[in-house]
Amino acid sequence: MTESGPLENMLAQMEQAREYVDIDDGIFERLKSPERTLSVSLPVRMDDGSVEVFDAYRCQFDSARGPYKGGIRYHPNVSEEEVSALAGWMTWKTALVDLPFGGAKGGIVCNTKELSDNEVEQLTRRYTEGIRRMIGPETDIPAPDMNTDERTMAWVMDTYSVYQGYAVPEVVTGKPPEIGGTDGRVEATGRGVAITTEETFEYFDTDVENADVAIQGFGNVGSVTADLLTERGANVVAVSDVSGAIYDPDGLDIEDVQAYVESNDGRLEGYDAEAISNDDLLTLDVDALIPAAIEDVITVDVAERLEADVVVEAANGPTTFDAAQILQERDVPVVPDILANAGGVIVSYLEWVQNSQQYSWDVEEVNRDLRQRLTSAFDEMLGAYEARDIPTLRTAAYTIALERSADAHEYRGLFP
Repeated sequence: MTESGPLENMLAQMEQAREYVDIDDGIFERLKSPERTLSVSLPVRMDDGSVEVFDAYRCQFDSARGPYKGGIRYHPNVSEEEVSALAGWMTWKTALVDLPFGGAKGGIVCNTKELSDNEVEQLTRRYTEGIRRMIGPETDIPAPDMNTDERTMAWVMDTYSVYQGYAVPEVVTGKPPEIGGTDGRVEATGRGVAITTEETFEYFDTDVENADVAIQGFGNVGSVTADLLTERGANVVAVSDVSGAIYDPDGLDIEDVQAYVESNDGRLEGYDAEAISNDDLLTLDVDALIPAAIEDVITVDVAERLEADVVVEAANGPTTFDAAQILQERDVPVVPDILANAGGVIVSYLEWVQNSQQYSWDVEEVNRDLRQRLTSAFDEMLGAYEARDIPTLRTAAYTIALERSADAHEYRGLFP
């Protein structure tokens, strides 16, 4: 059975929510397609003197509610279809958590593990030059995503600023604090996932203390989530990365795992714990499964064998549409990505506001605002889920996001 790709999944999720929300047909059609997508070729002089050409994209999905907002990822699987889907998910995410943003996404087809730091910098600066006419602090504000980080955003900001002739920190978020970034941004997505998981446990009457959690993916989001849930008393029994998964039914020592990964070139491989496959991790009997890696990891096959009580989607689009239907039939609740991983864009918004005001807040204020916005959105999702008798949490979240986006289009009208 061939399952649909991320863009098809996103459109199917929209269609599923369509019957629960009153949207003009013309506006709904507009919401299904990106406003524009740019494809760029990036010639980069490599360290050996040769020139290699990389393909890259920036998709701007919808701007009815405000400037486009979305990350930049570096990965071999980046494609126009993927960035379009991710830009759409960003649109619904910012609407769901009620930020004055639209949605965008960008990416470069590359494997950063095969590139030197200098080559990554040259690639980043070339990409920024390629998309700089699209981006801007009131137009489109990029941020880090898979295999990009604070340093990458610093290069984007610097390149854009050189062309402008003055420093423009608000053109990107996720920067180092020394050049306008905000404390708490690096941990924000993982913190948001942990908060959402706690809220989910409370809703389903599960005590976070001693709850068993499995996390697929141990990058920035997965490791921060694991750390914060452990602080709350949860047992993180399994984590994984591209090298495989590790498992301890009594709970892993997350602090020790993090220290090992830092000393082992960022890999879990070789850690002193039971080694299991990624597939085994996804089908463990746990209180919560948190996929925190890439799209489409919970397939039909996995969904049929999944034993977690609840799935909290830390990654973008980790559950295929067909797999989601199986989980619904099996009464396995799924907290959707557009809510669970919204912590990053919430704190990106707070960073952008601080840059615009040229005034910074301490990390306690940032984290307090993050929690308030996320728990409010969680409660709104539950309110729609219960009041409208909607079958899944994902569909409930989409009804709110689609309504807010459609209302913005309705008020703005159609030009000319």
